Amino acid sequence: MATKTRVVVIGGGVVGCSALYHLTKLGWKDAVLLEKSELTSGSTWHAAGGIHTLNSDANVSRLQKYTIDLYRELEQITGQSCGIHLTGGLMLASTQEHLDFIKLVRSRSRYLGFETEMISLTEAKKYNPLIEPQHFVGALWRGDGGHVDPSGVTQAYAKAARLGGAQVHRFTAVKSLTQNADGSWLVSTDKGDWHAEHVVNAAGLWAREIGHMAGIELPVLAMEHHYIVTEEIPEVANHGKEVLATQDFTGEIYMRQEGKGVLLGTYEQACVPWSPDKTPDDFSMELLPHDLDRIAPSLELGFAHFPAVGRAGMKRIVNGPFTFAPDGNPLVGPVRGLRNFWSACGVMAGFAQGGGVGLALSRWMVEGDPGSDVFAMDVSRFGSFATRKYTHMKVQENYKRRFRLTFPNEELTAARPLRRAPSYDRLKAMGAVFGASFGLEVPLWYAPKGVEPMETPTYRRSNAFAVVREECNAVRNAVGIMDISGFAKYSIEGPGAEEWLNKLLANKMPKPGRMILAPMLNERARIIGDFTVARLGPERFYMIGSGVAEVYHMRWFDKQLPPAGVALRSLCSAMNGFMVAGPKSRELLQKLVREDLSNDKFKFFAAREMAVGICPAIVLRASYTGDLGYEIWITPDYQVALYDSLVEAGRDLDLRHFGNRALMSLRLEKDYGAFFREFRPDYTPVEAGLDRFVGYDKSDFVGRAAALAERGKEPQRKLVKMIVDANGADVVGYEAILKDGKAVGQVTSGGFAHWAQKSIAMGYVKPEYARDGEELKIDILGEERAARVHLTPLFDANGGRQRG
Repeated sequence: MATKTRVVVIGGGVVGCSALYHLTKLGWKDAVLLEKSELTSGSTWHAAGGIHTLNSDANVSRLQKYTIDLYRELEQITGQSCGIHLTGGLMLASTQEHLDFIKLVRSRSRYLGFETEMISLTEAKKYNPLIEPQHFVGALWRGDGGHVDPSGVTQAYAKAARLGGAQVHRFTAVKSLTQNADGSWLVSTDKGDWHAEHVVNAAGLWAREIGHMAGIELPVLAMEHHYIVTEEIPEVANHGKEVLATQDFTGEIYMRQEGKGVLLGTYEQACVPWSPDKTPDDFSMELLPHDLDRIAPSLELGFAHFPAVGRAGMKRIVNGPFTFAPDGNPLVGPVRGLRNFWSACGVMAGFAQGGGVGLALSRWMVEGDPGSDVFAMDVSRFGSFATRKYTHMKVQENYKRRFRLTFPNEELTAARPLRRAPSYDRLKAMGAVFGASFGLEVPLWYAPKGVEPMETPTYRRSNAFAVVREECNAVRNAVGIMDISGFAKYSIEGPGAEEWLNKLLANKMPKPGRMILAPMLNERARIIGDFTVARLGPERFYMIGSGVAEVYHMRWFDKQLPPAGVALRSLCSAMNGFMVAGPKSRELLQKLVREDLSNDKFKFFAAREMAVGICPAIVLRASYTGDLGYEIWITPDYQVALYDSLVEAGRDLDLRHFGNRALMSLRLEKDYGAFFREFRPDYTPVEAGLDRFVGYDKSDFVGRAAALAERGKEPQRKLVKMIVDANGADVVGYEAILKDGKAVGQVTSGGFAHWAQKSIAMGYVKPEYARDGEELKIDILGEERAARVHLTPLFDANGGRQRG
């Protein structure tokens, strides 16, 4: 007879123990952790234990800050020391690009409330006497850096969980997982069976194998990772206080004090995966043979940057495995298609992120929502394209770049090209410079003849700036064509389709032949989707959304249980499309269709199936450019023929190809937001200005009660557009918005609006500052640039061109 429990957490590392503790804290005391060996015995025990708040996503940074602050609380609850060393930290820049990056970190930290300060190298050397200043051009001091004791932290989580009522079973190996018809799980171990309502995969090095037991392939791979511990260094021993944790991007090095020496780790270029096919069952509390030759280039650079380290002897060399996801962030949350199966793995920065992962996961399980937008570490951000081979290629690329900058306009090359629309070769021949979105190659811009199809990575305006300007002007003055295959597409059909969509989405469904914009809300009335819905017939709907959110949204659709008689299909790879936009777009398309496209016959937001040239298609009168335009959707077998027809029809109309860079510029001029930027689960429809697309008078939809309650209150913040007095650098996202030197908001996105010839930022500010003409400032790469709120669109403010 299986022993019953509410939840089984598999894995006794820092993440599993954190998840167990946080579940008990939220009231799930009937919880069990199963560990095949001793607690910490996988990769936790040999970790360096570094803690910091650095992450490219603001919400993940907040969770890392929560993790750091939690350690004192754990000590108080349990009496178990976590070995906390809150020294602060240094980030060192040796190039202008590195300096731009740490200035961006500083700007983001101002809004998040993290202590940071740009300091001179003289000041930096006072914090870390090992620095050789001649190799650097600037430094950032952070108040949140430091390190903890890996074993102490893990034991503290486990003890706190036990005090909360949970059980911890060591030396209990999970042998199989079987899902029951009711969604519960039979967890078979070498010491008996457990019948659990929920299973959490926090198995670390064995997360892949636990995934296999459940029938899935998680995109995780373990990598060998070295660090060294030195003998005593006089400069450290005589410093009088603990040396600050230090990151050196050029050397790809992290360093902290260990005793009277230092611990120094590196992410070497000659990286090596560990056990790429199967993690050994009997691996426990083990290290791997070290290979100093492999990390020698990084060490040599480190010894040049920190000469005293090079003079010290090595006390210990550690080489141990850690698991990584393809982009280096954790894999957290419910796994689509496996009811009550939860992921909490790929957390390579366990001591910086473990507490936050446990908090978000426990909220998700107990309350149905992680509490904030955590897509940056959501397991759903990877689709079926993330195969084992893809994972191996991307993890190694990410490992090599762990301490390298990834610029906002940079596209990484591993495992590419992978997914390709049929038009790929045609567009490449036209000079398309591609980026990857959800594994799909999407055109970013088009290099004219004689221009190399390569973009220089930078935090400032790139070599593509002038070309994108020409693409934007071509759309505004004539007509442009863009491949839009990267959007997610869905088919919803059946006699109950309208009723189900009316409950799923906040807007009312359109009449046949029409389309609408519709937010999707969760129960807290936070925005979890932003869709275009076209009604092709009484029981047929075609829905378009964010491409990167396809699995994320399908998981939510599954949760809402489409009733019998409703057929829901993702058309991710089953539909492709083009947009034609600009004042001549009607003239171009009219050449290819029999239907009358005049404004009184085919109005704005019309949706119709028709032949375009030789191709059967769905045609929508709408364009994310904010201009007159049309979306034309076809099955993949017709895309090349459609493309050839459109290009031929536009030959005498000055047709020009444009890519995503131009689209993002054009949408700014029309004040259009973007999902996961302006519209995300942190914000409500009123805050985002989407309340005009909410059918508050509908009888019911998900989130209605909370939306009605929120509608009658003063919002916490408001989305605004700002015209920025930029100086060769535009916002990239998450910069601090300032009033009288204090942070009052945060940028969500922006760039240069080429037709309007203005630098634009969109962001959320406190309501009292969301007034037309309000004078603010934005910290852009260390400069406080003037920013003025402008509440009307810079292009086609009355909608005459778009609707005419």
